[in-house]
Amino acid sequence: MDIDHTSLVAFAKSWGLFYLMALAVCVLVYALWPGNRKRFDRAKKSILDKDDRPKE
Repeated sequence: MDIDHTSLVAFAKSWGLFYLMALAVCVLVYALWPGNRKRFDRAKKSILDKDDRPKE
């Protein structure tokens, strides 16, 4: 079976949107999962711990 440009474009147009929507839902579920809250809070605060000082 030979895949030409037209069939590849048709496949991307029909299933690409569903793929991107599923990927966005997975990322959103991961980011809002209650078990990940501690990890994201630590990452949020660690950026400002030591490096947020003026250079002397």
